[in-house]
Amino acid sequence: MSPVGILSDTHGLLRDEALALLADCHPLIHLGDVGDPAILERLAERGPLYSVRGNIDREGACAALPFHRLLVINGRALQLVHDVADVDESLACEAVLHGHSHKPRNEWRGEGAERKLWFNPGAAGKRRFRLPITLGKLWIDANGIRGAIMHLPL
Repeated sequence: MSPVGILSDTHGLLRDEALALLADCHPLIHLGDVGDPAILERLAERGPLYSVRGNIDREGACAALPFHRLLVINGRALQLVHDVADVDESLACEAVLHGHSHKPRNEWRGEGAERKLWFNPGAAGKRRFRLPITLGKLWIDANGIRGAIMHLPL
C-alpha cells in the first residue's frame, strides 16, 4: 500500500527534493499556503490531489480551494484544514491534518473514541523562522494511521 504524501506551506516554491520524497505516494494532500496554482498542477500530474486553502491563497485557482475538507481514505476519516485554529470540532475524524505554523507535528491526543492524530507536515517551501524544511507521509490501512515527518535533503 502506498503512503499518502502530505505537504503544506510551499509559498510558491515546489522543491525537486519534495517531489522526490513524494514519488511513492498516492494520493497527495496539500494543506494550504500553496502560493502558486502551478504547484497544484504539478502535483495533480502525479495522481489524485486533495487541497485546502491557506491564508495566502487569495487569487486564481488557489482562492477557489475549500477552507475545510473531510476526506476518507481506506475507511479512515481525515479533516484537512490549513490553520489548526479553524478545525471544525463537529466533524468526526480520526486525524486532523493541518499546516500554517511551519512546525512539524505527529501527535496522538485524546482517549478512546476521542483519540485523534494531529499531524502537521511542516513547511516544504521557502524556509521561514529557522524551521526545518519538511513534508509528511501517512500510512492508512486496517491497522490504523501511522505518520512520519520527512526532512528534505537540502
